[in-house]
Amino acid sequence: MTAPLAGVRVLEVGTMLAGPYAGMLLADLGAEVTKIEPPTGDISRQVGDSYFASLNRGKRSVCLDLGSAAGQQHLGELVAGADALLVNLKPSAIRRYGLTYDQLRRWNERIVCVALTGFGMDTGDDPAFDYVIQAATGVAALTGDPAGPPTLPGYSAADNSAGLTAALGLLAHIVSGRGGQVEVSLRDVMLSQLNYHASAYLNEGRAPQRRPFGAHSYYVPAQLFPTSQGHLALFITHDGFWKSFAGEAGIDGFATMAERAERRDEVLAVVTAALAADTAVAWESRLRPLGVPAAAVRALPDALAATPDAIVEAGDFRLVGSPIRVAGYEPEYGPPPSLGAHGPLPGTP
Repeated sequence: MTAPLAGVRVLEVGTMLAGPYAGMLLADLGAEVTKIEPPTGDISRQVGDSYFASLNRGKRSVCLDLGSAAGQQHLGELVAGADALLVNLKPSAIRRYGLTYDQLRRWNERIVCVALTGFGMDTGDDPAFDYVIQAATGVAALTGDPAGPPTLPGYSAADNSAGLTAALGLLAHIVSGRGGQVEVSLRDVMLSQLNYHASAYLNEGRAPQRRPFGAHSYYVPAQLFPTSQGHLALFITHDGFWKSFAGEAGIDGFATMAERAERRDEVLAVVTAALAADTAVAWESRLRPLGVPAAAVRALPDALAATPDAIVEAGDFRLVGSPIRVAGYEPEYGPPPSLGAHGPLPGTP
């Protein structure tokens, strides 16, 4: 099968994670993604080879000094043959290097320009790294035990989510058949992902609460539970799930969602006592055949070992493959590019 994005040409001025992740998702689907790097390379190259590979497989690399006349000329030539430009830099740098639609349309009226920033193109250059955004938008305040400090999930949730959103916005505008500007900010993406929490506050005045074991605001029981060995994630969203779980766990009562929500503390106490009778892995094996959503908490090495089909080879690297599975299409995972492998090398015009 022809790749879904075969023939689509994307330029990426991406640094670190959000922009490069968006570009890699597009490359996995068959787009030709050309990474435009400064003479020193994307700073993520300094983090380590495996880090860089995890975000940049299958791309081309062109090395340009966008602050020079020669670099701007070469940029224009690349734009003339491209469908989209994806950039994640500070707003002032995006404008200074001429990376907006208004500045590039003279080269290509149909170019789609996606600006991925921390807070938006018109809000200044305040530092906007992933963890800063999680703190600023209320995510960190919702995470962790209520008796302890706010915490972070341990991976780059804001950067990854913003990358996915930027790729969607880019493709949506390409489908429209028109050139133009698209903006995506990490702040807006994370506020959007707090959807039902924000709606409850804006419409009902109900501020979100941080609950023990990451408990869900609406569904009960839906959280982590300690067991005789390890923790179990249990997510009971409707009465059918509860009936199956309660039957297996030997619990009586609390038959309706409304009752379980009203008597949250009682339900959690009963469920906690029942789950203490067996291990997390054993509960998973008992509940899964009943259709009850449950999983033992596993470390990443164990999760990868259990899903070997998710691991692919990209050159010399073993990586997690694309999360998008298209029937009849198998991505060709190319290696990450060496700096300037497809264009001017450092120190050349």
